[in-house]
Amino acid sequence: MTASLPRQAAPPDEPRRPENPRHKARRRALTLLIIVLLIGVPAGYLVISANQSRNSGKDKEQKYSATGLTAGWPSKVQRRLYQVPVPHPADEIAYYETNNWKTSRLYVQFRTNSAGLDSFLEGMGIRRDELKKDDIAIGTRDQKITGWSFTGPGPWWGLAHRQKNPAPTQDVVVNLADPNFPMVYVVSRTVP
Repeated sequence: MTASLPRQAAPPDEPRRPENPRHKARRRALTLLIIVLLIGVPAGYLVISANQSRNSGKDKEQKYSATGLTAGWPSKVQRRLYQVPVPHPADEIAYYETNNWKTSRLYVQFRTNSAGLDSFLEGMGIRRDELKKDDIAIGTRDQKITGWSFTGPGPWWGLAHRQKNPAPTQDVVVNLADPNFPMVYVVSRTVP
């Protein structure tokens, strides 16, 4: 035997009228809209959030699986940690970072103007007159990693800026084939 639930009685002073079909349809549409909003909006948010999260992971995977120079600016943290003050204006910017238990390196290349070169060198704590002509300070190992080749038209200037730990050591090579727009190559090494 099933127990039946009691019904709520209508107020005694109001006569019961049949519901207008239009009112009934409007009430059902409003109920349907509320249900769709209560379920659809959170579900839509979850789908969008999941796609953004997945895309973020793909971007990070692509960034950290890079095996050579990547076009674009190194992050502010990388520039500060490795003390590579890329100047404004600069273009043809590319970078690559390697890390292991022994040494971390940041490889950066960019083209700037004459004032930008001075600003960059000053930011590292050195002057332009400290650069030595035909001094390719970046070693063969680092050239192979980045694909840099310092054999094109020059003149080439360079220097190894050695600093006491924990400050990084920077090897700098500058191509002054166009003195108004020098191309700068930097390898900054730090010991974790």
